[in-house]
Amino acid sequence: MNTLAEHTWRKALLAEDATVQEAVQCLNESSLQIALVISREGCLIGTLTDGDIRRGLLQGVDLTSKIDSIIHRDAFVVPPQMGRNSVLQLMQANKILQLPIVDTEKRVVGLHVWDELTETESRQNVMVIMAGGKGTRLRPHTENCPKPLLPLAGRPMLEHIIERARASGFLHFILSTHYMGQMIEEYFGDGSRWQVRIDYIKEKTPLGTAGALSLLKQKPKQPLVISNGDVITDIHYGELVDFHNRYEAWATMAVQLHEWQHPFGVVQIRGVDIVGFEEKPVARTHINAGIYTLSPEALYVLKKGEPCDMPTLFERLHEDGKRIVAYPIHEPWLDIGRIEEFERAEKDVEECQDSGNRAVY
Repeated sequence: MNTLAEHTWRKALLAEDATVQEAVQCLNESSLQIALVISREGCLIGTLTDGDIRRGLLQGVDLTSKIDSIIHRDAFVVPPQMGRNSVLQLMQANKILQLPIVDTEKRVVGLHVWDELTETESRQNVMVIMAGGKGTRLRPHTENCPKPLLPLAGRPMLEHIIERARASGFLHFILSTHYMGQMIEEYFGDGSRWQVRIDYIKEKTPLGTAGALSLLKQKPKQPLVISNGDVITDIHYGELVDFHNRYEAWATMAVQLHEWQHPFGVVQIRGVDIVGFEEKPVARTHINAGIYTLSPEALYVLKKGEPCDMPTLFERLHEDGKRIVAYPIHEPWLDIGRIEEFERAEKDVEECQDSGNRAVY
């Protein structure tokens, strides 16, 4: 998440006994359009903006007056652990451009600024998209068109994935192709149309969701992001990489909570004795979302040109004692494997664009 450096937000701190003149100086020097009024212990008392000062001057406060009467004491605040999406939603819903970060004792520990949060951070990580599948379950749509080129709201689903990742700062993509791969290469070319770089891995035979990585010409220097070419989601790929790095993982798998309700009442039996009943219980499991991050070192478990699926790669790493972790996603997500899922995604993306929502899905 793009957050202000400590030496920057600390310029916005203002003592509770400051004068209006000192508040004006604080706003000018920090250029953050907000002053964070704190007690001697560093606890947030309230905030001040240029508008607060101007309203105070109209009501008879002068530059030598104390700020006590013009402090906004009911400012929105958030804890340090709140994620970027939640912070942005809160700021957008309440039309605020600055949001103080406080700990459990209300001490100021940071400041969110809208412009910083929405600024795209360029990523050095390469994103590999597996685009070689035949899409058998989507026939007849895929008889003359590779699945990644099937249109959603007038554009190929693969284009939606690339544009979503580009919005997260990813600029280098590798597309692994097999079935009708030439059509994919003709459409995307070198990526200059999207202001990104696109290279290709051409599978002579299907190598699975991980096997194609054995054909990489150069070993990556940064963790790779890998996505299936038929997964439409609003996930922030950069946050996936940050999560992977934070937990010092060799491999990270994005997982989606899946709930399934049993259609019947369940009878619990021990031997021949009935010991309980559960009426239509709900089973909750985490499923593979088809999006991953791999550290460069994790590729050692692959043999060049040998088929391998991603779950197998994770199992091999686990058997070798390497750390593999799960990244739970709550964002909208759809694996387009069947015709009904494709039709649902097409409808949802069109509605999303018609409403002006920037989300992909």
